[in-house]
Amino acid sequence: MGKFGKKNKVSENIPTSALPDIIFMLLFFFMVTTVLRDQEILVEQKIPQATQLQKLQKKTLISYIFIGKPKNTALYGTEPRVQANDALLNTPDIVQWVNQERDLLPEADRGLITISMKADRDVKMGPISDVQTELREADARRILYASTGKVNND
Repeated sequence: MGKFGKKNKVSENIPTSALPDIIFMLLFFFMVTTVLRDQEILVEQKIPQATQLQKLQKKTLISYIFIGKPKNTALYGTEPRVQANDALLNTPDIVQWVNQERDLLPEADRGLITISMKADRDVKMGPISDVQTELREADARRILYASTGKVNND
């Protein structure tokens, strides 16, 4: 009867020795795969398709200008607006913005600043021309006209 009378107690504890390793691997995975957004776009963007592609070497020298109809039309109206970084600018303020962007760069690279202009396809040429004129006055002559990465081979 001694053989049958004893029952083994089942341990109710869950082994957690590998739990910190698993949590660290998950944390590391999400840190590596997460992409942070640089700017919040305040204007609509339907960018035309590209006909040529060019790879940029130093992306730190690029500053972005977005031109399009504001997403919040009740606050900003329906006319095309210019966005630089996270703020909407008036056209005369572009020279000051370019100078601020230049000051953020190392002194050796200040002459190599490149402005990437992303204009909505429905924007007329007038506001784009005004921005180009202001960029010339700011002596920012390296301008990229950005579009989607799809290339038409028609």
